[in-house]
Amino acid sequence: MTEEEHVRSEEFKFDGDVLMAKIKEILHAGNVRRIVIKNEEGKTLIDIPMTIGVVGALLAPQLAALGAIAALVTRGTIVVEKVGE
Repeated sequence: MTEEEHVRSEEFKFDGDVLMAKIKEILHAGNVRRIVIKNEEGKTLIDIPMTIGVVGALLAPQLAALGAIAALVTRGTIVVEKVGE
């Protein structure tokens, strides 16, 4: 991380049925460094680091895991680390 980069975190509450749609919306917005999904108690269920150029087939296993989590978790929090200059 260079001196010019600033990492900020955003949190979004979700219900299980909208998790995948919210993740796709976040990824489409860009500048995402990491996505963390937590359950209602604040326990981390999955932590996905996003490296530059991670798209398509490389992201598919993480999206499959998110789909499984969405089926099991009724409510939780999405924590998104974004990089901005």
